[in-house]
Amino acid sequence: MTFPDAIRQFLDYCDSERSFSGLTTETYRIALADFIDFLREGFDELPEVESIRTEDIRPFLGWLHDNGLVKKSLKVKIAAVKSFFLFLAKKKIILKNPALLISIPKSEQKLPSFLQHEEIMAFFSQFDTSTPEGARDSALAELLYSCGLRISECLNLRISDIDTHAFTVKVMGKGRKQRIVPVGKVAMAAMAAYLNQRHTFVTSASENYVFLGKKGSRMNPGVAYSIIHNAMSSVTEATQKSPHILRHSFATHLLDNGADISAVSEMLGHSSLSSTQIYTHVSIERLKSAYKSAHPKA
Repeated sequence: MTFPDAIRQFLDYCDSERSFSGLTTETYRIALADFIDFLREGFDELPEVESIRTEDIRPFLGWLHDNGLVKKSLKVKIAAVKSFFLFLAKKKIILKNPALLISIPKSEQKLPSFLQHEEIMAFFSQFDTSTPEGARDSALAELLYSCGLRISECLNLRISDIDTHAFTVKVMGKGRKQRIVPVGKVAMAAMAAYLNQRHTFVTSASENYVFLGKKGSRMNPGVAYSIIHNAMSSVTEATQKSPHILRHSFATHLLDNGADISAVSEMLGHSSLSSTQIYTHVSIERLKSAYKSAHPKA
């Protein structure tokens, strides 16, 4: 089978059977396009997928490195190639998986950035809720922090997903896994204030999404990023100023205040506790810092 045909089948599988997000599928497509470019440099003609051996794949890591990719990007590209060949082996398109013994480079685990309590308070004071746009932006920020949502999850919310009586929101997460997350009183009040003015954004093209842009369609992720980034810029010196910082802050603040890690993991939509444990390291590092600054024999 040719590589273009095999890649087409794999990406269709990612979309239909695995229900990957469009962003994940696109990441795989780009990674496999790079892999084909790499193969073209090593072979006179692009080989069939059945003829690829482990030793044909190994130099791909060095090729990526020579092209200036950082370790995190290398990891993504190699993972995509491994997933591709695993799919081919499972579908019996190839007899043996040549990528089975290819190792994914270990990336350095960095502690997630988050806003301190004072920064959070200053952040939310940046929104002028006297205008429809300000009310919308405030509700977006409040919901991200109150529920620990990913920005894609937040922008995909529909009106029917918000339960103002139960103070919950129904979220469709990664892999189309649904979860119910509690919403705080402050965030729900901000949501109510925005929903009372949401009609000012509605056009004939509008769907039932909660957060709408100027033209009445679902808010663009780039617009949402700018809203959060601009509000954060004057309240924190953190290098990263994105919606995901609010998710990190949500988890860190809950664990700092004694929340059960299993409950936090469930609210975040993590598939395992190991993904959530990074936030316990943040809390421990803060304790160590407090100890060193306050204990006379530290």
